[in-house]
Amino acid sequence: MTTVKAALVQTAWTGDKESMIDLHEQYMREAAAQGTQVMCFQELFYGPYFCQVQDAAFYDYAESIPDGPTVKRFQALAAELGMVLVLPMYEQEQPGILYNTAAVIDADGSYLGKYRKTHIPQVKGFWEKFYFRPGNLGFPVFDTAVGKVGVYICYDRHFPEGWRELGLAGAQIVFNPSATSRGLSSYLWDIEQPAAACANMYYIGAINRVGIEPLGDNDFYGTSYFVNPRGQYVDERASNENEELIVRDLDLDAIEETRNQWAFYRDRRPDMYTTIAAN
Repeated sequence: MTTVKAALVQTAWTGDKESMIDLHEQYMREAAAQGTQVMCFQELFYGPYFCQVQDAAFYDYAESIPDGPTVKRFQALAAELGMVLVLPMYEQEQPGILYNTAAVIDADGSYLGKYRKTHIPQVKGFWEKFYFRPGNLGFPVFDTAVGKVGVYICYDRHFPEGWRELGLAGAQIVFNPSATSRGLSSYLWDIEQPAAACANMYYIGAINRVGIEPLGDNDFYGTSYFVNPRGQYVDERASNENEELIVRDLDLDAIEETRNQWAFYRDRRPDMYTTIAAN
């Protein structure tokens, strides 16, 4: 049996960038002490969820990836701890060109690449088009020390096409770092990632932040979890109110077992999906 120990951490906004980075370093060290091999932080991990307002002052949170200080700091930490890390950040490609991005760092500290959020919402409390260009790097899958890892960020999860692209590219574990609040999305949080895991027969780690932040009234409800290739929760979900680190054992052999049983990839009919391809 090939088992990977994976971790998610959900946190509340501390009030400043540096303390958020310090906090996540502490959680990473705590996860490493439990034997974690791969870990993912929440969406835009070192800041507030500033998309609750439209204010150009928050452009200052963006950094270069991979040449900025935060990626460099966590590359060193990943190498020290021997851990694969998915690092969701605000990226500045150049002044005026900004993305919602996740960098992927291997267990030796090497930078493997990045995923840029593809689907960008623009609705009350989630004014993301003010801050981010739509991603333009496709749906990469990264060959890491623990296996093939993909990323799909927050609002992306509402679009099944990207989940399938990641599966077709060989993903074994897909992380979905998010900032999602109570209300309309709550019931979808319980449905979409388990359904995507089942349809694509891989593991999904779903991460959400917690608490109400000063910029708005969005109440982030945590409840981070892993689901297996059958869409079943891997042990308990995290708290819906409190910061929490969860570490779970993922049996990667279950992926092949499930795919051999259900054979969804075999029975796909891409030749028939003409409307999806054309529109």
